[in-house]
Amino acid sequence: MALLNTLHPKQKQVLLIALPMIASNLTIPLLSLVDTAVVGHLEHAWYLGGVALGGSLISLLFLLLGFLRMSTTGLTAQAYGARDSKAQRDCLLQAGLVALLLAALLLLLHPLVLPTVHLFSQASSEVLQQAAIYFQVRIWSAPAALLNMVLLGWFLGLHNARYPMWLLLLNQSLNIALDLLFVLGFGWKVAGVAAASVIADYSTLLVGLILVRRMWQQQQLAPFQWLQLKQLTGLARLFALNRDIFIRSLCLQLVFVFIAFRGASYGDAIVAANAVLITFLMLVSYALDGFAYAAEATTGKAVGANDRNDLQDLFRILAGWGLLLALLFSAFFWLAGPQLIALLTSIVEVRQTAADFLPWLIALPLLAVWSYLLDGIYIGATKAKAMRNSMLLSFAGFIISYTTLQSLGNHALWFALSCFMLLRGITLAWPLYRAGAGYLMSENENIKNKS
Repeated sequence: MALLNTLHPKQKQVLLIALPMIASNLTIPLLSLVDTAVVGHLEHAWYLGGVALGGSLISLLFLLLGFLRMSTTGLTAQAYGARDSKAQRDCLLQAGLVALLLAALLLLLHPLVLPTVHLFSQASSEVLQQAAIYFQVRIWSAPAALLNMVLLGWFLGLHNARYPMWLLLLNQSLNIALDLLFVLGFGWKVAGVAAASVIADYSTLLVGLILVRRMWQQQQLAPFQWLQLKQLTGLARLFALNRDIFIRSLCLQLVFVFIAFRGASYGDAIVAANAVLITFLMLVSYALDGFAYAAEATTGKAVGANDRNDLQDLFRILAGWGLLLALLFSAFFWLAGPQLIALLTSIVEVRQTAADFLPWLIALPLLAVWSYLLDGIYIGATKAKAMRNSMLLSFAGFIISYTTLQSLGNHALWFALSCFMLLRGITLAWPLYRAGAGYLMSENENIKNKS
């Protein structure tokens, strides 16, 4: 903290949001490792397969609904910059209502998910049975999980990164402790892993609501009141914003699903090597997301305050820190790549195959950093249509790149992924290059809450 006090106020503003989020984000893979370790010591392999498949289904559903956090952050940050306490309040209430509606829809339609999985999956009947057990328990965390997204977004929009960090750390640590208790202590197996996540999500929500009350008092927000008809009209604009972010998220998930399925067609060693390298790429994304969150909050505040000079300063600060972090990751993978691969697998063939494709991983942080930072900037400015269009163009570039070079096998997949990340950065940067910070201030796409 003493070091932060020596920095320029705007540098400090960015780091006070980015550093706590980086620290808490990097704990997320730890839960997956504990789940794997706990279930991996049960007597049959299908328990592990069931948790992997069921967990992937839940993760996909919740990640696709991640627009709840993003849109809440952007809109709240703009209201914070405009010093509009009623809008800050309405952002939370409107997003909370949308989260509850979506959770109800998930709970209503979830019986249709498993038959669809059975139709397309080639997993064994035992794995499918365990996946069904996990999914049918874990889906009941949907209301809490979606509301937690809203709370995280609202706190970040108000430039408070400490509360989201506490909530994420609480969720992960409680989840791990209950994993050990339910599976190793009570012998609940796969159902225990799912139940641990459900309890952790609702416990996090309870603490989150307590923190909301504290934040409400600190910010001296407008008194709580149930949404009125004129406030509900803002939901149409909120749904439009969420729709565009959903399309963006769907395309992003489809890219990684395509890589997983297409990589499997190249053999077991290839699909395993890709999984190892993608794991390291996810670590990069968790770290860069910290600066993306800072970009969302600080950009939204500057847009809400209509401060173009502040935006220009933020661009330079974010670019500098993002580039530094990307360089550190690339250097780390270059110097320690083989050793890192060896930590995750002892299979010689997989190690050798992963080493063949390691140069792609070394390059990707430098190619992808701009898309992460610019995503954060656009979310803060609620430029959802521009994000959607950028993602659609980049997704098309991914497909064209792979199709053109598919004779190169797995190298074509990594080349296409590199093109995808680079195109995202270019297509988001181009409007800012042409129009400058004023592009983010334009009112035609900004979605503001009206009290």
